[in-house]
Amino acid sequence: YGPVKSRRLGNSLGVTLTPYKTCSFDCIYCQLGKTTVNTLERREFSQVEDIIAELKNFLAGADLKTAPINYITLSGSGEPTLHSKIGEIIQNIKKITNIPVAVITNSSLLFREEVRRELSGAEVIMPTLNAVTKEVFTKVCRAHPDLKLENIINGLIALRREYKGRIFLEVMLVKDVNDRIKDIEKLKEVIALINPNKIYLVLPERATCEDWVKPPEARTLNKIKEILGTKCEVV
Repeated sequence: YGPVKSRRLGNSLGVTLTPYKTCSFDCIYCQLGKTTVNTLERREFSQVEDIIAELKNFLAGADLKTAPINYITLSGSGEPTLHSKIGEIIQNIKKITNIPVAVITNSSLLFREEVRRELSGAEVIMPTLNAVTKEVFTKVCRAHPDLKLENIINGLIALRREYKGRIFLEVMLVKDVNDRIKDIEKLKEVIALINPNKIYLVLPERATCEDWVKPPEARTLNKIKEILGTKCEVV
């Protein structure tokens, strides 16, 4: 899909790797609606050769000189790391283009060593971490029941230790849910262990899964940005 203009990645060509709303989370802020298939089972939802053939065909017809693509972004309508051959997809993209690869992930499967290894070929990984306490995490992400927050956090820390590319950590902020200063202070402590290259504060500006979801007040947002420091940007 796209290319679409991204404030974080520039001109981004999206590649969807899972069926619509197949995800390990059911986030209250999701712009695609409720998760229909909540799973941790990794599968080859689409054949690697079909994905690469479609991408190759698109690139062959694109005018990359006048409308350059800054990133090929693996994300879309579900959690991309649920695709069991995402590593092979990244490797094959490298064979057909020099355009860098970004992966947008909810971080749920990063505790698995094989998932971290498969993502190692991407130039940018954009993981999400919206909360570091079980209470708030449960409210925001409504994760698969077999997922544990501590595993997700440890997966992010391990990713930084092993991964040589850039990590842009995203934090989706929801008013009166995960924007309390005491929660942000705890989040800051964990972010220091992850040590991302950038921190992006994302706001629920479009239609969301739950219609009561709102962005924080401007004063609160400015305070959060101040707490999280110079790496932090609001997008």
